[in-house]
Amino acid sequence: MEPSASTYELVIEPGRAERHYWRDLWRYRELFQVLAWRDISVRYKQTVIGAAWALIRPFLTMVVFTVVFGQLAKLPSDGTAPYALMVFAGLLPWSFFATALGDASNSLVGNANLISKVYFPRLIVPIAAVMVAFVDFLIGFAILVGLMLWYQFLPGWQILLLPAFAAIAFAVSLGVGLWITALNVNYRDFRYVIPFIVQLGLYVSPVGFSSAIVPDQWRLLYSLNPMVGVIDGFRWSLLGGESRLYWPGFYLSLAVAGFFLWLGIRQFRKMEKGFADLI
Repeated sequence: MEPSASTYELVIEPGRAERHYWRDLWRYRELFQVLAWRDISVRYKQTVIGAAWALIRPFLTMVVFTVVFGQLAKLPSDGTAPYALMVFAGLLPWSFFATALGDASNSLVGNANLISKVYFPRLIVPIAAVMVAFVDFLIGFAILVGLMLWYQFLPGWQILLLPAFAAIAFAVSLGVGLWITALNVNYRDFRYVIPFIVQLGLYVSPVGFSSAIVPDQWRLLYSLNPMVGVIDGFRWSLLGGESRLYWPGFYLSLAVAGFFLWLGIRQFRKMEKGFADLI
């Protein structure tokens, strides 16, 4: 009896897995879908308020930032755009990055039984975790649409470039996430460092304020934080002419994002062979 067309034949020979690694990512796409759907189901089905948590958390954060930075500190918004809208336009990509970093860093440890028993490209696991965070991002986007309707604010033609900035945010989240994931497998105390990095990054990134308040002589250096370019890009595409994009800083942030993506993949692939033994 001949095997069906969907049956795969696994040939074990020296170096084969390395040569066919990127092809195997496509072959194991169904496993990627299963892992991502499982994590989404666990996140939303086994909670009291379900998907509403993805709406409540960024909304409350936006309210706090608007009161503290906009009302008490009297920091300026971008142009005539409402301060709450400016804050949420920056909070949306940051929440995606923070959630992706936290989920991806623990993804391999959380799937230890699967990794130690079955062969598949380990890169699938953290990518699936980042995709789950992207679902949160899409749900949170509903609040942004609601805020624009509430303030009767219509975006300009720049909104067409929003998917490009979302792709950059995905690249930054994946690159940093892969790097931290590999380190977390070898050094478990990294799980205590990640919340500190996320908390610190929330305040050093232009989430609750506009990056335009940074002095000109420091702005290019400030853009070494890749999330600065991502957040500024989101605001520029969503607020249009009300938010000016600092192009030299954006290009620098884009280069740093590309570097982190390269570094994350390189370090992950370098340490991948020992994951099954360490987990």
